[in-house]
Amino acid sequence: MKIVVLIKQTPDTAELPNISAEEAQSGDIRATMVINPWDEYAAEEAIDLCDRFDGDAIAITMGTPDSTDALKHALAMGVGDAMLVDSSGLGEMDLSVAAEALAAAIKEEGNVDLVLTGKQSVDGNSSALFAGIACKLGYPLLSNVSKVVDIADGVITVERIVDGGQETVTAPLPAVVSVGKEINDPRYPSFMGIRKANRKKIPTISVADLGVSASPKVQWTNIRKPEARHTEVVIIEGETVQEKAAKLADALLAEKVI
Repeated sequence: MKIVVLIKQTPDTAELPNISAEEAQSGDIRATMVINPWDEYAAEEAIDLCDRFDGDAIAITMGTPDSTDALKHALAMGVGDAMLVDSSGLGEMDLSVAAEALAAAIKEEGNVDLVLTGKQSVDGNSSALFAGIACKLGYPLLSNVSKVVDIADGVITVERIVDGGQETVTAPLPAVVSVGKEINDPRYPSFMGIRKANRKKIPTISVADLGVSASPKVQWTNIRKPEARHTEVVIIEGETVQEKAAKLADALLAEKVI
């Protein structure tokens, strides 16, 4: 079984509030870049499924050559191979271009049985890229997957989280599967894994070589941060607990909280 796990390099979540709208629009983000936290669950699941069903996994990302750091993280975790889809110099891209390029890269890998992705990325938060990739490939899509129950006879069986509960569904392979944090606990890369990943040569293919035209259908015309929230702190004072409780209740009533 061959598994492709799609990952992305994103800003460290601790530094997201410090990124300006201008940086986001230009793509020149001056922040610590790490593997997208949601994609760690997909990488871990790829490793687990390879162990369970005797498979091989490859991590693929799209970005500049600096994005190989995220690929090395996946390699250090235990993913077998990696590939970079180089988008250098293409400027602004939308989800349609990204989906087409990644779908083409997956096709380059030959007979892929399963495509694993994280639930979303912490920078875009669209939760839509994997749907676009499934459409481009013509694969069935299983989202919000919390458990891969079985893979047998060309069929995958999974448990999905839905509003108010969960459901068990099956789909023919090949398929695209988007996983959530409920599916596993990602491992920390070992020291030996990090050393091995740093020595590994990661092949690169350009978006142009994949025959994809970088012509976005959607353009960002106005990016801005939400207005800062102003919070007023009210200190409740009193001689006794009962007096403080009464004042607190009055304050909550006045604000129509209760």
